[in-house]
Amino acid sequence: MNIIRKILQSAHFAQTPPVLVDIGASGEINPKWKTIAPYSVCIAFDADDREFNITEEENKTYRKLLTVNRIVTVNENNTSADFYLTAFPYSSSLLEPDMEKLAPWVFKDLFIVSKKTQLPAITLTKALEQAGIQYIDWFKTDTQGTDLRIFKHLPERLQAGILVADLEPGIMDAYKGEDKLHDVMAEMDKHVFWLSSMKVLGTQRLNASLVPSIGSFLSKRVIRKSPGWAEVTYLRQPQVKTERSLLLQFVFALLEKQYGFALEIAACGTRQYNTPIFKECEQAVWRKIRSEKLKAPLVILKRQVNKLFGNLID
Repeated sequence: MNIIRKILQSAHFAQTPPVLVDIGASGEINPKWKTIAPYSVCIAFDADDREFNITEEENKTYRKLLTVNRIVTVNENNTSADFYLTAFPYSSSLLEPDMEKLAPWVFKDLFIVSKKTQLPAITLTKALEQAGIQYIDWFKTDTQGTDLRIFKHLPERLQAGILVADLEPGIMDAYKGEDKLHDVMAEMDKHVFWLSSMKVLGTQRLNASLVPSIGSFLSKRVIRKSPGWAEVTYLRQPQVKTERSLLLQFVFALLEKQYGFALEIAACGTRQYNTPIFKECEQAVWRKIRSEKLKAPLVILKRQVNKLFGNLID
């Protein structure tokens, strides 16, 4: 949207661009950031065994992309941490898989530990300090069980500036001592965030040894999935802080397709600052809502056709 470009090209962001933190990117930085990437500083964490390094990558997508070759922990004193490498790489974690609790679930073999190793580690606060970054606007983490403790370990001054928090906590028992969804929801209730979205994912409660008897194809269709983990996105309530924070909150609301919330922010900005940009924000949201309204009949028709005849329409 043109309003996003106008906001992020304004003087508010010349010296303080949006700062996006991605912990556990697994090779792909958050796709939600595509629109704002050219105006943003992204710091992504990717652990390996090299000497400590914060690299500013040559990158055509972001205004600046920094990669930190360390795993993020909350232990201030340790420069390394135990890490459990599992059969499925994306199940690897600082936490040991709980194979006893995983036993009834069809994907338990993905969590079998192939190797326990030590990886160089750093706290998020220390990494930000060494990168010369003093604030976070969007916090995203997917660390297989330690998301909440990383958020809680941040100093209050950093927590207070976060406008969006993306986490992926567990629901089922997969790791020993992991942060769970109910822990995240209880903690975020203490802060001025509201839950914008929750995508619940899962697997089947079925002993993997029974799959050959049922058949892989049939087992996936006959036995329903149960909730196992969730992708949650929290947005900060529109507290009046600075014009910059309200404008950035507005941009993030658009990215999350929270158009009603975007209208709240525009109204808040108009009341507090009475600058033309917030009226433009409001008008941009209404234009977006009207355009979506025109598309709605076609979207409904597409869903009905695909439901009746399969995914014939992309």
